[in-house]
Amino acid sequence: MSRIRNTFKRLKKKNEKALIPYLMAGDPDIAATKRIVLALEKAGCDIIELGAPFSDPLADGPTIQKAALRSLRHHTSIKDVFGLVAEVRKESKIPLIIMTYYNLIFHYGEEQFVKDAVAAGLDGIILPDLPPEEAGTLIPLAKDAGLDTIFLLAPTSTDDRIKIVSRISQGFIYYVSLTGVTGSHVGLQHTAIKESIARIKAQTDKPVAVGFGIATADQAAQVAMSGADGVIVGSALVKVIEENAGAPDLADKAAEFVKVLKQGVLTVTQ
Repeated sequence: MSRIRNTFKRLKKKNEKALIPYLMAGDPDIAATKRIVLALEKAGCDIIELGAPFSDPLADGPTIQKAALRSLRHHTSIKDVFGLVAEVRKESKIPLIIMTYYNLIFHYGEEQFVKDAVAAGLDGIILPDLPPEEAGTLIPLAKDAGLDTIFLLAPTSTDDRIKIVSRISQGFIYYVSLTGVTGSHVGLQHTAIKESIARIKAQTDKPVAVGFGIATADQAAQVAMSGADGVIVGSALVKVIEENAGAPDLADKAAEFVKVLKQGVLTVTQ
């Protein structure tokens, strides 16, 4: 069983939900990203998503787009992200997921990418622009190597799409809470989220984590109460990193923010 699935299993026994923060690798630089990752783990998060910067993202809103551009100015590559993960693995066993776009994997080569990702210590991959119908070669490569391929569902997903994603997604299912991009300021529709999660869970017992549009401890708590097994927060944390990029206590600031989010998630079981 993968580190990701083990984490959800452990939390379920305690009736807790996973907090999954996202940050852009290489923003403000790779060394700072390592410090932030280790600080977030100490702050209580359960799984960490690392963005690999890409110049033309489809799912990312302005905040994460700017973080990707800042990282690209340092010429951050997939190999740099693998090196970062390998460095983190010297000190931590927290599940780590890479989130990026298929163009980078295609250029790198699927087989080599999976081999290097696993060797570095990555646990999963999320590719928002890779639909299941086009993932026929990557899925078996990743499965054989022990790298979870995590697919997305949205409010517009049909029952047939839910069935497909429920079958092939490994680690967990990523439910996008709204139709839009990351960091959207559209209010979360908690009743709709609850209904969608129920639709998904009617077809699978795999964990469901909810992301997009979650920025505060209250919102994290409300999503956790909707039946989600995990809460994903990206743009709000990336904004904290952007605002404190030059500060010597950058990692501490990020950790403080995550600590507050974790308390929000924990209120569900208190």
